[in-house]
Amino acid sequence: MTEALFYHLERRSLEDVLPGLVEKTLERGWRALIRTDSAERAEAVDNLLWTYDDQSFLPHAQQGDGDAARQKVLITVEDANVNGADVLFLVGGAAADWNGLAGFTRVVTMFDGRDAHMLSEARAAWKDAKAAGHDVTYWKEQPSGKFEKQG
Repeated sequence: MTEALFYHLERRSLEDVLPGLVEKTLERGWRALIRTDSAERAEAVDNLLWTYDDQSFLPHAQQGDGDAARQKVLITVEDANVNGADVLFLVGGAAADWNGLAGFTRVVTMFDGRDAHMLSEARAAWKDAKAAGHDVTYWKEQPSGKFEKQG
């Protein structure tokens, strides 16, 4: 069974939150696959991971840059888990086949709660993840900026 975590962004943006979650993933010795909804967003995430912090470095690549299987963090628009990732990050409205997540320990869906369409998509994904039998949790951003598990 895969853990499915839904991160409801209300105060901070994806750009503020994603790098820290990817860092925590790597600290656990896991690999990450960041699936985006478009090539443009993949490019933006790529730029973000290079520039988000002058003091940090997140090794990563986009699909098509070098040997994807060797990447600890891979950014893609494709469905395949070519880098053997433990964690799948779904950003920008990217979707998952909740019945086809073999190999992933965790799926993290990040959505902007200020965007009605994204909120609706996240609710549908939540239902699909539950129906597929995954361990689903909802994380809401608190005024302090920390995420707190709900219910």
